[in-house]
Amino acid sequence: MPFRFRGLDLPEVVLIEPKVFLDERGFFLETYKHSEFASNGIEERFVQENHSHSLRRTLRGLHYQKHPKAQSKIVRVVVGAIFDVIVDIRKGSPRYGHWIGVNLSAENQKMLYIPAGFAHGACVMSEQAALLYMVSSEYAPECEAGVIWNDPALGIRWPESQPILSLRDQMWPVLANADNSFVYGDC
Repeated sequence: MPFRFRGLDLPEVVLIEPKVFLDERGFFLETYKHSEFASNGIEERFVQENHSHSLRRTLRGLHYQKHPKAQSKIVRVVVGAIFDVIVDIRKGSPRYGHWIGVNLSAENQKMLYIPAGFAHGACVMSEQAALLYMVSSEYAPECEAGVIWNDPALGIRWPESQPILSLRDQMWPVLANADNSFVYGDC
């Protein structure tokens, strides 16, 4: 099997470890195979792939896309290293407001599956980082939403206390005031 799938402390979020074939030329790995992912509970069809490049200390997030264009994501790093954060924003969830952080890098080749109903953010820990992420719905600007990165109720322990943020990411509300219709069990 070319992948290992492992649930995390937010069990709907899945850490995916591809099998990497190394030799003197470099490496080869499969990054996605629908049949393998579906047999491990990730059945969405991914319809768009995005590429993000950022410099050290950049923090992007915490983002999500609302209904009717809610997105599940598969995130991987192809250059550098990030601290990737996922927050359960599903109202009524026993883990509502809980977060996990995972180190993803070009070196460790790990990927994350993040279902709809979770906010996502990433902080660059290397000089630069490039992320590729596939999403299950096309981007719809009218559906974009977010939560402020330093919401005190979440208590996220970011590796950077003074990150570089976009104006938009500086303006998101705290989770309690976020535009969020995700409900546990409906996602």
